[in-house]
Amino acid sequence: MAEAGTRTAERVLALLAVVCERGRANLSEAARATELAPSTALRLLRTLEGAGFVRRDEDASFTPGGRIIQLGAQALSNESLVDLTRPAMKVLAEATGESVYLSTVGHHESALYIAIVEGSHSVRHRSWVGGTIPLDGTAAGQALTGAVPPGSWALARSGVESDVTAIAAPIRVGRRVVAALSLVAPSYRIGEDDESRYGRLLATEVAAISAELGGPAEKTPAAGAPAAGPTATDTPAPTTDAQTANHPEGATA
Repeated sequence: MAEAGTRTAERVLALLAVVCERGRANLSEAARATELAPSTALRLLRTLEGAGFVRRDEDASFTPGGRIIQLGAQALSNESLVDLTRPAMKVLAEATGESVYLSTVGHHESALYIAIVEGSHSVRHRSWVGGTIPLDGTAAGQALTGAVPPGSWALARSGVESDVTAIAAPIRVGRRVVAALSLVAPSYRIGEDDESRYGRLLATEVAAISAELGGPAEKTPAAGAPAAGPTATDTPAPTTDAQTANHPEGATA
């Protein structure tokens, strides 16, 4: 019985490794790579899907699920990704006075905050490392889902909370987005000139991080160029004051 359980665990882990290493695999590819019968591979992949470790796309391909990404992000919270990005986050926080977040894709279509460098203003975005926000309708969400081209950034005003603006840009390894940096501040401090300046600063820093991670050099906007990234100004209605008290995108003194 114990041997059978060990064998099943090994098969599940092998399937999970194939999906994560390839980024996408259909049933035939996963079964072939693990030398499993398709029926066995499908049964185990469905188990992984139910637990959120993989997800099945419309074309029936399996991709890494939010749960495995979130666990990986939590494992990295004090490791290489945070260590690599923290100098850039400090540069951005010092240049703007605003709080800067590092985020990755979390569970259930969310963005997971894994690190912060707080701004210097007395009224600033408070730390909520380990908290999540929706991918839909947020600047970090657009950056993490590949909606922001290299050298560009996303902007969201009141995307989750009233009177809070977020500007985000993606960090890539090759063509794959692995994380995002977000600058989050009270909207009254972010004018049009600030949007462009902060967006360019973000794009410059994430390009350097992406290059250090082994990705191709990204083109950053020229000085004075308007923001090229998509915006999210038509976002869902803000949440209530009660929700603001517990949400990471609320400013605090």
